[in-house]
Amino acid sequence: MREHPQSPLLPDDELRRTGVPYWPYDPELRFALALEYPPTTEPTTLDATLDVWWMEQYAGGLFVPLRDGTAGDSSYGGGRYLLDTAKSADLGESDGRLIIDLNFLYHPSCRYNPDWQCPLAPPGNTIAYPVKAGERL
Repeated sequence: MREHPQSPLLPDDELRRTGVPYWPYDPELRFALALEYPPTTEPTTLDATLDVWWMEQYAGGLFVPLRDGTAGDSSYGGGRYLLDTAKSADLGESDGRLIIDLNFLYHPSCRYNPDWQCPLAPPGNTIAYPVKAGERL
């Protein structure tokens, strides 16, 4: 983010000097989850389900945006991204289960620069629970 030529940070953004803030890593927020075709009502540890999107455009791949209880308070109001294989934000799989680690939630580029347009978390990817992991404000 600090020096990459395609960074969404504006040239005078304070984060270029200080770095992006994160909550401390919490190993309890890492999961190996089976992908299921909808509809599913089986709750996860956080009593939540998330939609996994396949992006045909924007380089293709899996995409999981998330808007949680920290949105608009201590994280970006539009939500954060949990998984975006186009940006190499993919922890892979284990025994056929997708690795999901909420500690790697990150803000979309539009949080840092109004010139960027970002897909935001839809209703199926909105949970009330505050996930204090990953990037924060």
